[in-house]
Amino acid sequence: MSKFLIVGLGNIGSEYKNTRHNIGFDVLDFLAKEEGVSFSEGRLADVAHLKIKGKPIVLIKPTTYMNLSGKAVNYWLQQEKINLENLLVIVDELALPLGKLRINPKGSDGGHNGLRNIQETLNTTNYNRLRFGIGNQFSKGKQVDFVLGKWTDEEQKQLQERIKIASDAIKSFAYIGLERTMNSFNTK
Repeated sequence: MSKFLIVGLGNIGSEYKNTRHNIGFDVLDFLAKEEGVSFSEGRLADVAHLKIKGKPIVLIKPTTYMNLSGKAVNYWLQQEKINLENLLVIVDELALPLGKLRINPKGSDGGHNGLRNIQETLNTTNYNRLRFGIGNQFSKGKQVDFVLGKWTDEEQKQLQERIKIASDAIKSFAYIGLERTMNSFNTK
């Protein structure tokens, strides 16, 4: 039976909690809670196991910090013997409006250090990713502050619904596959 690896990108530490850059962690935390599983400390990542309609899913939140995410991804792909086509990486995306989801089977790192490290480590750009829009409401030279900044109260209001939709997209990916999931969720 096919097993899936779902990776939420973020940074460990309380100072990064509820920041835009940690949306990958937030989506996986929501999914785990929804499915009644919890994360435990694993090698290079916090890990949770669950099944969706009989399909085994491994959720990881790398504890390597964003810039070394590839190390954790590669380790868990090998450890769990998961095929690359069953990998899905959830990542924050400046180029998309807040809450907009875009699922792609490949692509560039788009300047994202976590994706860049995954691509360097896996030696490919051909892996699935779910880009979660965080918007780009920052002034010139303030990108890092924006990405590492906390969500505003107004953004928080929109966020929970969009995180739920991202969680549904992950379940869909595991159950009905990439193409149908892209067709359903890239338009929402």
